[in-house]
Formats: sequence, structure tokens, C-alpha cells
Amino acid sequence: MLGIESGSLSSVDRYARTTLARWRAAQVGETGKERERRPYLASECRELPKAEKWRMQIIREIAKKVAQIQNAGLGEFRIRDLNDEINKLLREKGHWEAQIRELGGPDYAKVGPRMLDHEGKEVPGNRGYKYFGAAKDLPGVRELFEQEPPPPPRKTRAELMKDIDAELLWLSR
Repeated sequence: MLGIESGSLSSVDRYARTTLARWRAAQVGETGKERERRPYLASECRELPKAEKWRMQIIREIAKKVAQIQNAGLGEFRIRDLNDEINKLLREKGHWEAQIRELGGPDYAKVGPRMLDHEGKEVPGNRGYKYFGAAKDLPGVRELFEQEPPPPPRKTRAELMKDIDAELLWLSR
């Protein structure tokens, strides 16, 4: 191999000669830069266009996972994991939208599309956790959606007497 004994090459040199490393170097050379990673915290981003870019990336990831979770044949554990990942991404999207608002961008909470029932149902009293696709049919989740709403609270005697007129009382004698 090029007149150099393989025993004298360091591990870094051996890696640099691999096909994958050469291909990766060519890719970076064509674009001129490596792929940028999304910051862990949205508050670390100080540029509005980049914050918008990361928000759109999260939306694409959510769309991909929502499409995957429609397949009921994935198995219960995979469906639960996907549903958790989607909810995590939704929370992260909220953080990016707050950062965009702070940087002077649009308020997506007001102008953005609402979460519709056919995309995900929000369980009342469950702090916004949503269920998507096949996750709505998992054991334990189905019962959450089938619960009856609590009966309306009974009126107190004072509330009942409030609507009774004095004339009504005189007529009943």
C-alpha cells in the first residue's frame, strides 16, 4: 500500500484512508461546510432565520413520525416510543416558537394551524399529552377517550333561590 507498512500507520491515518472517510471529505468539500446541528436549547440561538430553519426541521421530523405511527403493525412498544418522541418534538417546537417570538418573529401560537382531532387528540387533564395514529388504540389509551365527562355540579340552595321572584312565592300560597 503506497510503499508504507500498515503497521507504521496510526489509527487516525488508517481512518483517513478508508473509503467512507474519503467520501465524507468529498461531500464536505462540495458543500464547503459540514452539516450544522440544531442547538440543544432554543435559547442559545440568537438569529431569527436560523431559529425558523430549526423550527421547520422539527416540523418535518414530526410529520415523518406521525406518518410512521399510522402503521398499527409496528407493535405496542414501538408505537408508544414513537408517540413519546412526537410529544417531545412538539414540546421542542414550542420552545423554538417562543424563541422566535422573543427574536421578533411571528407568534405561531396565534397564527399557526391548530391541532385537529384526526391528527391527535388531547386528553383532558393530562397536561397536553397527545396520542397519534395507532397510539389512540393502545390498551389504556382507548379508555381515556371513552370516559364520560363528569356530571355538572349541583346548584346550591342559594343559586336556586336567586332565580325565584317574590311574586312567585306569593302565588304559591
